[in-house]
Amino acid sequence: MIQAPKFYFFDLGIVNHLLKRGKVAYKSESFGHAFEHFIYQELYAHSHYSGLDYSISYWRTASQLEVDFILGKHQVAIEIKAGDNISSRHLRGLKAFMEEYDVKKSIIVCTEPRPRLIDNIYIMPWQYFLNQLWANKIMN
Repeated sequence: MIQAPKFYFFDLGIVNHLLKRGKVAYKSESFGHAFEHFIYQELYAHSHYSGLDYSISYWRTASQLEVDFILGKHQVAIEIKAGDNISSRHLRGLKAFMEEYDVKKSIIVCTEPRPRLIDNIYIMPWQYFLNQLWANKIMN
């Protein structure tokens, strides 16, 4: 496992200005970063406003497998994919994490239109995920 900081800013407008980013086009690399950042901000807000105060970290191996967000003590593993065609190749990081830790839920948050399940990993459209998060059904 690799330990390195990962930074998120409160205001993406400042980041975009400093990096001289123009419009963030759907499905671009910039969109992917902004999408991940947006989900992080929702997780951070939920952690505090819900009173659960769970930790939010990430996981990466020396072989570059990673999971974007680990909530609590390995309770929930979340991978963010700004795509609308999730396949088995997108599950590698979550599967590796699930082999190492006892995880209650593994989730891919994406732009697909409908929720589904692949190999015990929930594929959730971002709107559905946020509804579940704020209804306290993710960290339960």
